Amino acid sequence: MGKRGKSNRFNVFLNYKLWLSSMSGDGIISEEVYTLLNGIRDKGSLKAAAEAADISYRKAWGDLKQAESMLGYDLTEKTRGGKKGGHSELTPAAKKLLEAYAALQEKLDDAVEEAYLELKKKMEN
Repeated sequence: MGKRGKSNRFNVFLNYKLWLSSMSGDGIISEEVYTLLNGIRDKGSLKAAAEAADISYRKAWGDLKQAESMLGYDLTEKTRGGKKGGHSELTPAAKKLLEAYAALQEKLDDAVEEAYLELKKKMEN
C-alpha cells in the first residue's frame, strides 16, 4: 500500500506499512486483513478473497476472527450453503472501517511522500 519514492543519486527506497494494533501490540488490521475485507466486499466470499490474496482459507478465517475479537464487533455476515452455496458480506461497521483505513492510508501516503522528498533534498546537499 505505501508509496515508494526513488532517489536518483543513491537508489534508496522508502517503504512503510500501516497496521492498527491493540494496546498490547497485537495486530488487528494489517494490509492483509484490509485486502481480505476488500476481497470479501468485491467477491462475496471469504474463500474467494483468500484465494485472491494468495493465503489459506484457514489463515484468512483466523485473521478475521482475531480482528473481530480485538475490535469487539463482527466484520462479516455469513450465509452457509443453500442452493447457490454460502456467501459472506461485510457488516456496516466493517465498511466504515475500510473507508476510514483507506482515508488514513491516503493521508499517510501524502505525508510520507513529502517527508521522503525532504530527505532526498537533504541527501543531495
